[in-house]
Amino acid sequence: MEDIVRRTLLFDFYGELLTKHQQEIYQDVVCNDMSCSDEAALLGVSRQNVNDLVRRVDRQLTEYEAKLQLVERFLSIREEVKTIKSEASSNRGDKNRIIESCDKILNDL
Repeated sequence: MEDIVRRTLLFDFYGELLTKHQQEIYQDVVCNDMSCSDEAALLGVSRQNVNDLVRRVDRQLTEYEAKLQLVERFLSIREEVKTIKSEASSNRGDKNRIIESCDKILNDL
């Protein structure tokens, strides 16, 4: 998975567990593609401070995902839903495949 997509998904799922300060800086730098230098200038701190905070938050979000695996489950369920949609919309939809996908989703929940 592309790094920016992975980081954004982690922030979407676990961002509320961060402090407001961490959320604002991480969102500006990672999600809104602001440079660490620009963010530092806005906050009146060094670029290194912003860079360090972003690295710490990356590590923290990765640790949350390692323990909770919410993003992994979300991506798995999304793939199964795509399979169900594809099977259901085809003229020769495989009923057994749809049932298997539904069972997998229910087990993941």
